[in-house]
Amino acid sequence: MVDAILKVGTPFGPCWRRYNHDGYGQRDGGGPYEGWGRGRAWPLLTGERGHYELAAGRDVTPYLHAMERFATAAGLLPEQVWDTRDLPRARMFLGRPTGSAMPLMWAHAEYIKLLRSRHDGQIFDRIPAVAERYQGRRPRQPMEMWTFNRRVRSVRAGTILRIHAAAPFRLRWTGDEWAGVEDAASRPTAPGIEFVDLPIARLQAAPIRFTFFWPEVEHWEGRDFAITVENPG
Repeated sequence: MVDAILKVGTPFGPCWRRYNHDGYGQRDGGGPYEGWGRGRAWPLLTGERGHYELAAGRDVTPYLHAMERFATAAGLLPEQVWDTRDLPRARMFLGRPTGSAMPLMWAHAEYIKLLRSRHDGQIFDRIPAVAERYQGRRPRQPMEMWTFNRRVRSVRAGTILRIHAAAPFRLRWTGDEWAGVEDAASRPTAPGIEFVDLPIARLQAAPIRFTFFWPEVEHWEGRDFAITVENPG
């Protein structure tokens, strides 16, 4: 779907627009961008696609060659190349520079990174901690949020229920209709939001009921809140 909307085939190789309805680029008649226009294809995105293909285990050589062919005879990479039929009178030709910024150092940097990545056989500037977080770890336990302006009515068994408030609190809660009671002190976050996490057991059947004690004013909330627990069959 992305390629169907953004990919442009040129005589020099594939290139991509930034996003649909982009208004930053030469006008349809070849005129310059003067507050409005149409976003054209960006060679640096060919380099980014090359990195994606390398991560997927595919050959990146076609993307390197395309970027080289988008450059001028002096080896300068443009910000954008023309992405539609030739307009000789406007000196606009499919796959050639549009008159946008050139050289675009961002594009040159992307080309150099892709060269290095191909040499290494892996993404050169991949951050190991980020890759480990999103590729190497198992999915985290699902979480549901409850706040005073988002009072969820139900939660799935096996979920962590995170209860937020704008001031420190002590949460008094029960999972067995007040036959047993537990208290939990809230923990602060950098933005000043306090929270308590309640792990909802996978076999939990009764609703989770809770109320708040506000230590800064030494006052109980004076009402209970309830969340039903959904147990998928």
